[in-house]
Amino acid sequence: MHNDVNIGHDFNNGGGRYWLEVQGGSAELTYRNDRDGVILIDHTYVPPESRGGKVAQMLVEHVVEDARKSGLKIIPQCPYVDKLFRRRPDLNELRA
Repeated sequence: MHNDVNIGHDFNNGGGRYWLEVQGGSAELTYRNDRDGVILIDHTYVPPESRGGKVAQMLVEHVVEDARKSGLKIIPQCPYVDKLFRRRPDLNELRA
């Protein structure tokens, strides 16, 4: 994990948002609580100026780390996150 990167996490009862300030603005990953023990990642966004630098992947890895610690499963509804889950066998255990 990238310990030098400061990723923020805003949350409420219905879901939340992980974010990171990058060139061009804020990159973000949003999720909502689907059911007990399951979150649904519905959106990732990286400003055009910062695309291609694995910013979205860093956000996903941060969510995955938090999900593992909390015993949560993930529904990767966002196409980018779903593609990442399909390419990374180590993430399969977290798929709801």
